[in-house]
Amino acid sequence: MQRAYVSLAGEDFAVTPDDALLGALARHLPFAVEPAQRAAWLFEITHLKAIAAALPTAQCFLEFAIPRMGRRADAIIVHAGLVFVLEYKVGERDFARHAIEQVHGYALDLKNFHRTSHDKAIVPILIASNAPPQQLGLGFSQADRVHAPLCLAPGDLLPTIQRMAALSDHRPFDAAAWAEGAYQPTPTIIEAAEALYRGHDVAEISRSEAGVENLTRTAAAIETLVAQTKARGGKAIAFVTGVPGAGKTLAGLNLACGRMARDIGEDATFLSGNGPLVEVLREALKRDNRRQERERQGSDAAHLAGRSPDKFIQNVHHFRDEYVDAGRVPSEHVVVFDEAQRAWDRAMTSDFMRRKRGLADFDQSEPGFLLSVMDRRADWCVVVALIGEGQEINRGEAGVAEWVRALQADLPHWQVALPPHLLAEATSLDAGLRWHLGRRGAVTDDALHLAWSVRSFRADSVSRFVAALLGEDSAAAAAARPDPALFPIFRTRRLADARVWLRARRRAGERSGLLATSKALRLKPEGLYVKAPIDVCEWFLGPSDDVRSSSALEDAASEFAVQGLELDWTGVAWDLNFRRDARWQAREFRGTRWTNIREDDGDLGRADYVRNAYRVLLTRARQGMVIFVPRGDAEDATRPPADYDAIDAWLAECGIPVLHADDPLLPQAAL
Repeated sequence: MQRAYVSLAGEDFAVTPDDALLGALARHLPFAVEPAQRAAWLFEITHLKAIAAALPTAQCFLEFAIPRMGRRADAIIVHAGLVFVLEYKVGERDFARHAIEQVHGYALDLKNFHRTSHDKAIVPILIASNAPPQQLGLGFSQADRVHAPLCLAPGDLLPTIQRMAALSDHRPFDAAAWAEGAYQPTPTIIEAAEALYRGHDVAEISRSEAGVENLTRTAAAIETLVAQTKARGGKAIAFVTGVPGAGKTLAGLNLACGRMARDIGEDATFLSGNGPLVEVLREALKRDNRRQERERQGSDAAHLAGRSPDKFIQNVHHFRDEYVDAGRVPSEHVVVFDEAQRAWDRAMTSDFMRRKRGLADFDQSEPGFLLSVMDRRADWCVVVALIGEGQEINRGEAGVAEWVRALQADLPHWQVALPPHLLAEATSLDAGLRWHLGRRGAVTDDALHLAWSVRSFRADSVSRFVAALLGEDSAAAAAARPDPALFPIFRTRRLADARVWLRARRRAGERSGLLATSKALRLKPEGLYVKAPIDVCEWFLGPSDDVRSSSALEDAASEFAVQGLELDWTGVAWDLNFRRDARWQAREFRGTRWTNIREDDGDLGRADYVRNAYRVLLTRARQGMVIFVPRGDAEDATRPPADYDAIDAWLAECGIPVLHADDPLLPQAAL
């Protein structure tokens, strides 16, 4: 990837003819330069040449690539050990909030995802060409040395750079070497879907580090299986497992989108039974398409213009209903089932089809039926089942075992590929199912398991910490707690304090939000009513000043709304449906009191669903979280303070500190 369209020392930039600079910019565009773009570039060139003449030792970059989703900053100036990120709004007098967040987001992306920017001081600057001179406030208030965005008139830029350079104690560095530093982007699943839909490859938008399972290995393993199956004919299924946030959904989207983009005559689709995930991804793609069209981004905007997001991403239940007629053959050769562990067992599926679809004789599990549908193809097909282990959160969700039972019963001719650990004793597969997989010659491949979370890009131990916290070994949890400087985790007994912390942490385009399990019914006195419906699209996609947005911190989303998605900063509210009494005890609220849920033997029981619901909530954050445990009310038998105190005490044993007023990001009067 070419980092910038233009890269010149200040003394060279100042004397390069305007037409030469404009030509260098235009040569990189795959489409004709619009008049408005040409005028904007000419303004920037004229303005920056005067700056460059006064800063001959600076390095000037135009159209500098930002390490997420093909974005480019208008300009970057490296001077006196500082990185100035510039965004111009030509013709504007005011500084729109979205524009401020845009340039701030560029600075944060460089800090987080550009290896050589991790230790650099970065100053985001928004320049409105028609703005009057601005009063300036300088100083780095954030520990990561990303300056708060500066809003400047054109004449303010040079004195601002000079003043900051004079005050800087940062050592100068080689700007060319800095620019070539490796990119390690970790997009949200929404951003990843948008990027893949525009034509980026998974290798461009995923991290690649020693010690971290590389998504490209998984993508390559799946593509190899598809190619082999197509060449010889027949049917195959691949199980892809991983910890929460490991990138299973990203791998599936990459496969489905990549095959659609190549237009090779083999339909592929991404199926999910997670209704909120489908709604949010579809809406995000539609909004991004509209935004791309408005911004006239050229070939990327038209990448899949003829392909509807509704075809690319489908609700698995709608797909199921479409093929109830046994005579219908699916057009898809490759189908990805996301969160396949949530597929319904035989009892749940049969009951639903009888009550809701009027099919009294339907007697298959959801995996069994979906595989039988794909088996109707006479030539070949590949099913990719993405399994989030330990994330079954509702009655009737049968996990990977139900898929293997379906293969065992009716589909002996299917080839099976899976990660080796599924054949080990300590899995959800019993001895009989493991014996069956071995007997039928299932192929094992380490690349089909994603062992490290890439969601929490600041710390890879979050999923291990959460697993220990929800277990019975507090010492193991304390040992696994992420570095608080990279991924802070606090606990608090006041919801207001959690909101203050989340608002202070969130910057630019980052998202924060409150989470609570769907059964946390006694959070209602705290102002969190989990039964109140939320608009998931607005909650995940709306701007921070929209009261429906997650960042407004008004509505708490449940495990059903957020599974498969993520936020930057989360506040997890804990209720007595999962309490400590020497050990964890799952409960449900019935009428006016809590009742215990029995720990079932054998297959997944209702108690496991409660534990898994908290596992989902506690693994949604990308950068940090605060856990809110109410104080309870001695006058309310449904909220005994001692029960909440026991939960808080366990969190303390697991190494989670109390949220105090000395957090540098909190106003001192807030707590």
